[in-house]
Amino acid sequence: MADSPDLEPLKRTTAIVPDAKPIDSTRMAVLFSVMLVTASGNTAMQSILPTIGTQLDIPDFWVSAAFSWSALLWVYTAPKWARLSDHRGRKALMRLGMIGFTTSFALAGLALFLGLLGWYSALWTFILFAVFRSLYGGLGSAAPPAVQAYVAARTARADRTKALSLIASSFGLGTIVGPAIAPLLVIPVLGLSSPMFAFAAIGIGVMVALALKLPNDNPGFKARGVVTSEPYSSAPSSSSLKDEDEDGEDENGLPPRLRWGDDRVKPWLITGVLGGNAHALVLGIIGFLVLDRLGLRGDPEMGIRMTGLVLMSGAAATLLAQWGLIPLLQMGPRVSVLWGMILGAFGCLIIGLSHDLHGIIIGFAVASLGFGLFRPGFTAGASLAVKRSEQNGVAGIVASVNGMAFIVSPAIGVLLYTYAGPLPFWLATTACVLLFAWGFKTLKLDEQVDADR
Repeated sequence: MADSPDLEPLKRTTAIVPDAKPIDSTRMAVLFSVMLVTASGNTAMQSILPTIGTQLDIPDFWVSAAFSWSALLWVYTAPKWARLSDHRGRKALMRLGMIGFTTSFALAGLALFLGLLGWYSALWTFILFAVFRSLYGGLGSAAPPAVQAYVAARTARADRTKALSLIASSFGLGTIVGPAIAPLLVIPVLGLSSPMFAFAAIGIGVMVALALKLPNDNPGFKARGVVTSEPYSSAPSSSSLKDEDEDGEDENGLPPRLRWGDDRVKPWLITGVLGGNAHALVLGIIGFLVLDRLGLRGDPEMGIRMTGLVLMSGAAATLLAQWGLIPLLQMGPRVSVLWGMILGAFGCLIIGLSHDLHGIIIGFAVASLGFGLFRPGFTAGASLAVKRSEQNGVAGIVASVNGMAFIVSPAIGVLLYTYAGPLPFWLATTACVLLFAWGFKTLKLDEQVDADR
């Protein structure tokens, strides 16, 4: 089977073409694996990096800054790859994303491995790590929108929602799998950096499967990839990967431009900025807090295990909110946001007061449950506020809001935590309380949102 050309434009069609075969189980497994590995590798790294930073005697702030740099690149490049997904080969973009993922993990792992052996200073270790990490933020972001567009272009409209939900579930599942298996991947020869080499090897396996099992894509109709935020221990809702409204595009394939200051979406964007930064603040600190509160700075192996356990509890709670509570209780955007802020404030308060593993897990799970309700509520509220033809525009803005929160807030949170202890948790609690009060007065009732549409 011939491989797809490297980022060469494909001829766009609007009718079903003969080679646009439905996606069988083998191909869906490959697509599922691309998303799963992308998310699990990132959250596995999130669970081990605080411990590696401690071993290298690097200040926590600089460890967190490495993630901020990657998030910045992801926010900048992800929309560009999403726009290209309808004009370039989706398989080629997936391959590019996996090359970025695999190369980044292999080189960053090597930089950390040699740094831990003392080949160069701790400062150079993290400079090299940040440089190699940029390959993930810049190129790895090409894979998720390409996978989404590939599925949308080859799935019948009646089955598309189910297929895209399955793809979204792989991204969410990865946020649990990564922290769960990271401690198991630590081997004596390679030390703390071994999980990164393991995920690089897994990435190579996925690329081989991509080349052998996925056919070249000549899309049967337009299906632009949706921007997906860089994966952390919080999973995206399935609605973040959704079918595109074809009717709202003009001749050039460009969606109607939507302004950030549009009165219809402004309240929801304010909600997303405040809540997203509170969430990012907590996520940026939790790994370091586990090491400090449990006294594990000197026990790297146990530190990785306990950090992974806490991150798993948060990811599981997020999935419970997004895949269980919201559809079961049929929660609308406003209700999801308000209940999310109540639980988020309560969880942050528990974390700030806890000094044992049980308390930290409970607090982080409750907070993650709250933020797991908040994010889909904010996303759905912004989407419902505009017309169908403006869905691409609002999706791009929402993705930018989600991503921007992880550029600065985690590093600032770690800096405050270093010098002021639990202060960031009190700030996150306060932000959730204020957002609840503001949202209660400002956000439209769910019934009113439906009536406006």
